[in-house]
Amino acid sequence: MNAMEWNRDLTWSIEAIRASEKGMTDKPDRGKNTVSFEAMRKGNIGICVATQIARFVKPGNNLPGWKSPNQAWAQTQGQLAWYRAMEDQGELFQIKTKNDFNAHFEKWKQDNENTPIGYILSLEGADSIINLDYLHKSYEDGLRAIGPAHYSPGTYAFGTDSVGGIGIKGKELLKEIQKLKLILDATHLCDQSFWETMEVYDGPIWASHNNCRKFVNHNRQFSDEQIKELIQRKAVIGMALDAWMMVPNWIRGKSTPESTGVSLEHTIQNIDHICQLSGNSNHVGIGTDLDGGFGLEQSPKDIDTIADLQKIPAMLEKRGYTLKDIENIMHGNFVRFLQLHLPD
Repeated sequence: MNAMEWNRDLTWSIEAIRASEKGMTDKPDRGKNTVSFEAMRKGNIGICVATQIARFVKPGNNLPGWKSPNQAWAQTQGQLAWYRAMEDQGELFQIKTKNDFNAHFEKWKQDNENTPIGYILSLEGADSIINLDYLHKSYEDGLRAIGPAHYSPGTYAFGTDSVGGIGIKGKELLKEIQKLKLILDATHLCDQSFWETMEVYDGPIWASHNNCRKFVNHNRQFSDEQIKELIQRKAVIGMALDAWMMVPNWIRGKSTPESTGVSLEHTIQNIDHICQLSGNSNHVGIGTDLDGGFGLEQSPKDIDTIADLQKIPAMLEKRGYTLKDIENIMHGNFVRFLQLHLPD
């Protein structure tokens, strides 16, 4: 999305991208980006979830998106083509199997300066899946995780800021996801779609970028009951760093990180809450969403780039977390999850 719609070259430095966007006003985060390949390397981020995202909007839906599922599909294929071009350039390496993952993980630990960043392909919102044949095409292209909905009513489920269930199409999609052993991403499912999904789906599940409703009472976050359900299913929940999800009463376009005091301490608060609910540190990780259409204007005030994630370990240690707990949270939980659920 950042490359294809925001027109950012992520091979540039953060500073170069910011400078290139000086004076631009078409997006709130122009000149305030926090993610580049260089910044990821500085933060020792050797494996990431790489998103395909293209919403299909029906008439009457005022959210930005595409007028048909076919156009949405084409947009996701453009995004995939960009990932492929970055592979050709030696910037990225696509992880499709357990062997890919383990080999890349070891390579990164040995030489993170010269190893491409590994990525697991994920689809955020399934509207671009025109029919189930397209899910199989995506699987062949290396798709390994999928969220049925994004914002608003979708083709297969209802997402954030909407109310509704999964219906026949949603159930068919979930059945096929389970058959392919894809990872289901529960992020963005509205409450009704979430619980209806839990009734019919029995495969691997995570929430790639979510926070706790206990601290910000909005349907985008998960309730304690939903978190407990995910824990029971051995899921990992990645903490999102979008400020409005971290502090209550955030007003878009008016609130600022400084005026609200939002910081990584709020991330630690969410991490700790999930650890308290589970009684251990095995179900929480980092899922920043820092490339998700917001920048410094809507990020924790102690973040300048994604490399500042390396401030988190010391903050957890100060809270009394052991080195093993910190390792779990920073990468261990997601590493084990992927080693378990990626195909052979």
